[in-house]
Amino acid sequence: MVKTPGELALMRVSGALLASVFEMLDGQQLAGMSTLEVNDLVERFISVDLAARPASKGQYGFEYVLNCSINDVVCHGMPDGQEIIRDGDIINLDITLEKNGFIADSSKTYLVGNVPAAARRLVRVAEEAMWKGISQVRPGAHLGDIGFAIERHARRNGYAVVREYCGHGIGRQMHEEPQVPNFGRPGTGVRLREGMVFTIEPMLNQGTRRVSTRDDGWTVVTGDRKLSAQFEHTVAVTGNGVDVLTLRRDEAPMLRRAV
Repeated sequence: MVKTPGELALMRVSGALLASVFEMLDGQQLAGMSTLEVNDLVERFISVDLAARPASKGQYGFEYVLNCSINDVVCHGMPDGQEIIRDGDIINLDITLEKNGFIADSSKTYLVGNVPAAARRLVRVAEEAMWKGISQVRPGAHLGDIGFAIERHARRNGYAVVREYCGHGIGRQMHEEPQVPNFGRPGTGVRLREGMVFTIEPMLNQGTRRVSTRDDGWTVVTGDRKLSAQFEHTVAVTGNGVDVLTLRRDEAPMLRRAV
């Protein structure tokens, strides 16, 4: 679970490249695009512009470079040429990238056009919950501290945390130990050590935390068909805190508040 300084240096490269993918997407007009068009745009950018590999393509038999989860889709939404992103949607784009043998993983929920206030609030609180979890990362802390901070913030704002899916260790493989739940008790779970690298990726539902999987075997939706939102970063435990490897430039103020 612990990376060497040399491995961490390579993971920072992968993380910075992945951050640039989201910065590219920030400038796109998503409304009117199909989710497959977004997938193809990201694939070209990663492969051609960044000379890197979209790590999700071919992983576990998945055919695409990203997950696109709209409105009541919690996670693992599959790109589709017939699925058009519309004004008022919220859409989570979950993307992985491999460079020099190391993988970075991040996701962001985008507000498309004129999004209703209730949906905007859900997205805001989901992002805040991720940062609450990140704020707990330091040597000697426990994974339970992260999950507790995430779920407490969600519950205080009236939302439920999905428990079936969680963060994970990451490095040469997309999914490594440890698992990083989005709920927990303080002082429990794996003790954090300098050099550990993992993702923090809370999924918050407007209604109950219950989810189900569609017949395609991938797409996970809320049980009550209410909205869901997710954010994710790849983080490393440093000597005195945390390094967010997939940090985007516009997030520097949020990181300063978190640490």
